[in-house]
Formats: sequence, structure tokens, C-alpha cells
Amino acid sequence: MGEGFISRAFGGRRRSQDNTALPPGQYLEDGFPVLSAGPTPRTPLEEWDFSIVGELDEPKKWTWEEFKGLASEEITRDIHCVTKWSKFGTKWEGVSVDTLLEGVDTAAEYVTAFCDGDYTTNLPLEEVTGGKAWVAYAYEGEPLEPIHGGPARLLVPHLYFWKSAKWVRGLQLTTYDIPGFWESLGYHELGDPWREQRYWGD
Repeated sequence: MGEGFISRAFGGRRRSQDNTALPPGQYLEDGFPVLSAGPTPRTPLEEWDFSIVGELDEPKKWTWEEFKGLASEEITRDIHCVTKWSKFGTKWEGVSVDTLLEGVDTAAEYVTAFCDGDYTTNLPLEEVTGGKAWVAYAYEGEPLEPIHGGPARLLVPHLYFWKSAKWVRGLQLTTYDIPGFWESLGYHELGDPWREQRYWGD
């Protein structure tokens, strides 16, 4: 699930925001706040799979073992939450969305990430391709904890962190935009932190 305005485990502390790498309106966070709009799903790995469906000739699906067998990457990126905290140099491991879409011929221009817990978030396809997004299953060298979206979450670090959907189970490719959970409640369709695209009209 994405990052929202309901919090039960907001940990860490603020640091001074004197770093020019901070997007406008953000402060630097030492911890890793946990922000979710519902209970934490805990899907057994033997029941987990990941699918790509929608506007493509044939749907694709991987079991957990198959997914972990795909070529992975180590990713170090800053992340920025719409609730105004930022965390620098976070280290992840996962599979590039480019790898997942290899061989896919599609007319789609948009993608909807769908997740355990019925969460969705929408993105232009160009925002998750070209080395911009991953499905991450490890954080700081350890398996991704359920509270942070494990066993796997979408990682789209150049956008506000609600777009990095927790507990992700697949991507739906579409020719039209479908507002996701937070987007339907007033969050911005894209969510670029450098342009402070937090809510409708920003």
C-alpha cells in the first residue's frame, strides 16, 4: 500500500534541512516512517505471485521462486514522502520494470500497480520504464519487511513515495489512465516532488 496520512508507527527523527538535494517543502528523516491506510498484509511466499496483465498479447506471471530468479539490480536512491519527509541514500535490491516488460509489445500508455490489501496506484508507463522503477524485495541487504511493503514493493524513487506501492502483486497495462487509491482521494496523478505535485491542482 502507498504512503498516506494514517500512521501507526512513525519512527525516527528530523534532521536539519540544509541539503540542496531536498525537494521543496521536504525535511530530512533519519528513520524510516511507516505510513499505511490499513492493516499489513502478510502473504506466504508459496502463495505469492506477480503478474503483468492488460494491454498485451499474453499475460505474464511469476511465482516467488521464478521472480527471485530474474536478473536483479542493486539500487541506491533518495526517497521522498508526500507527508514531507525525505530519506537519502536508501539501498534496495529488486527487478527492473524494464526486465519484467522485456518482449512485451503494447499500445499501453499507463500502468496501474495492484497490491495485496486492494491498494492501487496509477502511473504513465514512461515513468516506470527506462531505468526509473523496480519491484524491490530487499532493503539495506535484508529481505523487505512486511511493514515496509514486503515481500515486494514497487520502487519509483523519482516520484512521491505513495507511488512506490507496498505489497505489489502486479501491473495492469492500459491505454487510458485509471486513478488509483490515493489519486481518487485527491492526490496528484503524477506526484513529482521537485514540482510539489502533492494534490489535485498542484
